[in-house]
Amino acid sequence: MKTAPDIIVQLIHIEGPLKGQILEVSDPEIKIGRHPSCQLQFPVDYNIISRHHATISREGNRFKLTDYSSNGTIVNGKKIKEVYLKDGDVITISEGGPKVSFLTQVGVSSPAPAKASAAPPPPSPPQAPPRQEFVTPAPPSPEARAAIPQPPPAAPPPEARAYMPQPPPVRRPAEPAAPPRESKEPLIIQYGPTLRSFDRLPLKIGKHPSCDFHIDHASILDLHAEIYFADGDYWVRDLTGQHLVTVGGVPADQGVPLRQNDELFFSPSGPFFQFLGKGRLGEMERTPAPPAEDRGQEFSDRASEKIKGKNTPKSPMSFLKKIFSKD
Repeated sequence: MKTAPDIIVQLIHIEGPLKGQILEVSDPEIKIGRHPSCQLQFPVDYNIISRHHATISREGNRFKLTDYSSNGTIVNGKKIKEVYLKDGDVITISEGGPKVSFLTQVGVSSPAPAKASAAPPPPSPPQAPPRQEFVTPAPPSPEARAAIPQPPPAAPPPEARAYMPQPPPVRRPAEPAAPPRESKEPLIIQYGPTLRSFDRLPLKIGKHPSCDFHIDHASILDLHAEIYFADGDYWVRDLTGQHLVTVGGVPADQGVPLRQNDELFFSPSGPFFQFLGKGRLGEMERTPAPPAEDRGQEFSDRASEKIKGKNTPKSPMSFLKKIFSKD
């Protein structure tokens, strides 16, 4: 019997006290408000939001938003009491309150248990292995011993490997896709406090007002990049002629497909985006890597601290608190 797929709801804070945070929930009902029992919980002193403000409940493969507040809930600029949400909808919680973007992602469903098969036949009686004759080989000559390749040097211990700078994973460039054609694939881009939805590709990106998606950034040229759909994937292509656009470190001069969680750099100094899958791009904040000599000094300092018995704190990385805010 088929079961309903696992669907993960992503609520991206684009305005308000929690701006930049992402909440991922797979519960059948998501409570919104100031009460501690709410999954989407706001500060207790944020009085424009009710303690039990609204809920998002799953009905099959759809999600219904129901308002229970005194100050109201707004979806895409329209005040509602009940509404079925779709990907890209912007929820304003109370008049003049914070804004949250609603997105969904299909998870991996657990496979159904396999049916019990018939009992296996009884094992056959063990048989004695065939008799083998062993011959002691003659020792190799000095010339033969010299020709034997030596094993590689032993790997450093885990304590040392923990402080060695690790190279980023290498992504090999893909074959260029066919020239972009017009398609009705959806694309959602979150940039700063704005969330834009497009229902047609290809999409021209640049600083010029004639571009489909206008980005006012010091590193963006008038005609900078193009996003299109081909061969079942979303692709990005560099239009600058200056090798500025990269995906996972691969130049996008001839077009590069976007895979889930790929990092898209429109230039070495930004802006930076992450591809969330299903035609969704979200801006991300990224700190440039330090020069090689600084990384060597950092390794030396951390190794010295380890020898002295100091614990080096680790930065917590949680997908629930990614920073998508504009610099």
